[in-house]
Amino acid sequence: MEQKILDCTLRDGGLVNRFYFTDDFVRGLYQANLQAGIDYMEFGYKASEALFDRREFGKWKFCREEDLRAVVGDNKTSMKISVMADVGRTDYSKDILEKKDSVIDMVRIAAYAEQMGEAMEMVSCCKERGYETSVNIMAISNNTDEEIDRALETVSKSRADAVYVVDSYGSFYPEQIKALTKRYIRLAGNGRKVGIHAHNNQQLAFANTIEAMRCGAALLDVTVNGMGRGAGNCGSEQLLGYIGSSEKYNELPVIEFIENHVLLLKQAGILWGYDIPYLLTGQGCKHPSKAIEFVENHRTEYAGLFRQMMGA
Repeated sequence: MEQKILDCTLRDGGLVNRFYFTDDFVRGLYQANLQAGIDYMEFGYKASEALFDRREFGKWKFCREEDLRAVVGDNKTSMKISVMADVGRTDYSKDILEKKDSVIDMVRIAAYAEQMGEAMEMVSCCKERGYETSVNIMAISNNTDEEIDRALETVSKSRADAVYVVDSYGSFYPEQIKALTKRYIRLAGNGRKVGIHAHNNQQLAFANTIEAMRCGAALLDVTVNGMGRGAGNCGSEQLLGYIGSSEKYNELPVIEFIENHVLLLKQAGILWGYDIPYLLTGQGCKHPSKAIEFVENHRTEYAGLFRQMMGA
């Protein structure tokens, strides 16, 4: 299948700053992605306002229709708009409108392997309302082969348009991504796209994205300057540079956006990117919360963290 690039800077990057992006940043990213030829732009989450207080998060935690349209209008462009909906954290029957009433094109449903039942209900609801859908199976580095196979079998019987290999903890190596991508295509393919969402705990997000692409992954997740929770993600500029400038893709607008907007976030003290604590949680297949705490508090007891992560 033809590869498509999906920018999820506002969604994964929003985990770094509680989704408090300025309107200037969001409009600038939208324009940069358009000029770069990005195929999908994910604006954030469709989180339930009954579960999350709007006073504690920026608006891209909730992606209200009026906020989306304030940036994209009717989005009369070739770039599609996506949002993410977490199982158990989205009131999808209420907050996801009929497609004819929304500028959103794709709803990506995030779930753990044991949550496939509810994920399929969300897929059905979103498909009936007219959306493209994907199922992003999270934290699979902590699942057995049998658990992954059962989840993929469930997806294979659904109406989902895509299923994602998600390296939530940045634990996988390219040879593992190769095997997983082929497995996803074999077990849940059938004309369904397979995507890759990589984290950079071991500085392998870019390499793993390339490996998945070479094995047939058709949806490739990126963020500008790798912005994302903890160690971050595969950088847009990295993948665009690898693919090379063409009639479709152009790296320069993303480089300009980083220069004009992302550097200001870093200067303001927003933290993300590779560091030793993220390496250790990646190697230990652990959630990066402990590493995030280490980095934010400027702690350097790396050996103690190593023993904790590895049970040494």
